Amino acid sequence: MNKTFDRYASIIFLVIGIFFVVESRKIGASSYGSNVGPDIFPIGLGVLLILLSIKLFIETIKMKSETGKGAKPDYKRFLIIFAAAVLYVALLEPLGYVITTFLFLVIGFQVLEKGGWVKTILIAFAFSFGIYYVFVNVLQGSLPGFPI
Repeated sequence: MNKTFDRYASIIFLVIGIFFVVESRKIGASSYGSNVGPDIFPIGLGVLLILLSIKLFIETIKMKSETGKGAKPDYKRFLIIFAAAVLYVALLEPLGYVITTFLFLVIGFQVLEKGGWVKTILIAFAFSFGIYYVFVNVLQGSLPGFPI
């Protein structure tokens, strides 16, 4: 682990998490016909990101100082997942939640652990449809559906 990279990454993700929470508070209180406001998930994700970044920062402080040369950060994986996240945001409205989430998860899983395509596709499919079903049908919220 690269202690310096992890420390800076935790600070950057803390700022992004705070930004998520602050900006999602500006979203309207409720969508038309929805019992759950559209700000619930962005706030939850922001809080989760804040908590995880604080945990990472604390772990880097507790970590013994590195002896010798540490592992180099894996910029290729980071850039691929970052690009996938940017595309996810850009394509969410035109392609809908289920398709974009499925594609993002498949890319993310394959970047983190190559191979296991069947397992990757099954998990991404179940998660995408499962979350969509629970949010739209059970919680009666609204998410971008499928492209028309």
